[in-house]
Amino acid sequence: MSHERVLLIQNPKSKILNRVEFSLKRGGATSYQGERMTEAKLFKERLLLASQSPRRAEILRSVGWPFEAFAVEIDETPRAGEGPSAYVERLAREKAEAAARIRHAPLVLGADTTVVVDEEILGKPESEEDARRMLRLLTNRWHEVLTGVALVSVGEGGEDHTRLRVAHERTRVRFGTMTEREIDWYVRTGEPADKAGAYAVQGHAALFIEGIEGDYWNVVGLPVRLVYKLANEL
Repeated sequence: MSHERVLLIQNPKSKILNRVEFSLKRGGATSYQGERMTEAKLFKERLLLASQSPRRAEILRSVGWPFEAFAVEIDETPRAGEGPSAYVERLAREKAEAAARIRHAPLVLGADTTVVVDEEILGKPESEEDARRMLRLLTNRWHEVLTGVALVSVGEGGEDHTRLRVAHERTRVRFGTMTEREIDWYVRTGEPADKAGAYAVQGHAALFIEGIEGDYWNVVGLPVRLVYKLANEL
């Protein structure tokens, strides 16, 4: 169903009224040539997102990728001698494989994000004091955010026809100087509680971010461009 709209735009200098017409189409996007475009032409499969993260869900919604969220529980304890990139890739793979065993979906996405400073993995803070400790480590310096991504594609033949793609994205983030008063204020907002590294770049912490080098969405929690690339390789 088409709804016509007419805008009258006045040029303040010439006092000329310009007539601009445009149409709003319901029921999906429309290309410049008028051809109806649907997500099915771009995304091969509906995703099963093995995560309860509202941020990852919102990123997928923002790009129009159909998905269903299905959280799984795994042991997220780092292994002895395990580096940050191997750590996030392993957790992403284990989440995707665990969800695929339960739901048998055609395409399952697992992801895990962590913050790294001086080779120390900063997961979710265990307490308010732990959050303060992490923020003190991050203030007035650069750190890295890593997200591991795993896609499991289960064919019609079951596990014998399973395909797997695993990778990670790395982004550098710089915090400005945070005073003890600012750290205390931020911790008391409650925002750091369930965030790797004790901050959310898209939230109150934006007040203290001086620079980002790399994929912003990776810092939020899901490098969606990498996910799209891996999906097209399956």
